Amino acid sequence: MRPKSLEKEEAIRSVALQIIAAEGLENLSMQKLAKAANISPRTIYLKYENKEDFLVKLFIDEVLGAYEAAVLLNFSEDMEFAEGVKLIWKNTFQYFKNNQHAFSLMQYGKSSPLLNNAYREKNIQEGQYFSPIRLFLKSHVRAGLIPKLPNQALRAMLFAPLFDLVNEYFEHTDRPKQVITAKVLTECCEAVIKGMIK
Repeated sequence: MRPKSLEKEEAIRSVALQIIAAEGLENLSMQKLAKAANISPRTIYLKYENKEDFLVKLFIDEVLGAYEAAVLLNFSEDMEFAEGVKLIWKNTFQYFKNNQHAFSLMQYGKSSPLLNNAYREKNIQEGQYFSPIRLFLKSHVRAGLIPKLPNQALRAMLFAPLFDLVNEYFEHTDRPKQVITAKVLTECCEAVIKGMIK
């Protein structure tokens, strides 16, 4: 039989992810979470110092590993550049499309200390995650196909447009129809590939 504390913890995280997906991260409060999980706020604060601490642990335990596995599905550092970038984009978009809570946490992490705190707490070093993508970019730099820039710059060139497109995808409720279609995504990806190649 599973310990009650573990069941409570899983319930808290599951409810938090539901709130984030349905209402956005900005609408998640510890009081709202406690009420939705049918527990007292004190129970949450026994395990987590504050909302930031909760989000750091949620990101590490519920998002980081699953996100990496999804992005790297069928990916190899030896792929031809265009093929590899297209697969990274396809996998990333598909993961976020099906896991809006993960995208919300990633976006929040970009504008707060969340990601840095999560990496520091777990002693995650630069390049520990997504190493095949780093090696993929490095090999194409060595081959002279893409410019020799810091890894962080290449990563930004690869992912920043994609993250903006995912954000636009989720913003479709304000529009009469979804504008981020598979065709649009493919065309944007091809534009990024052309822009990165020397």
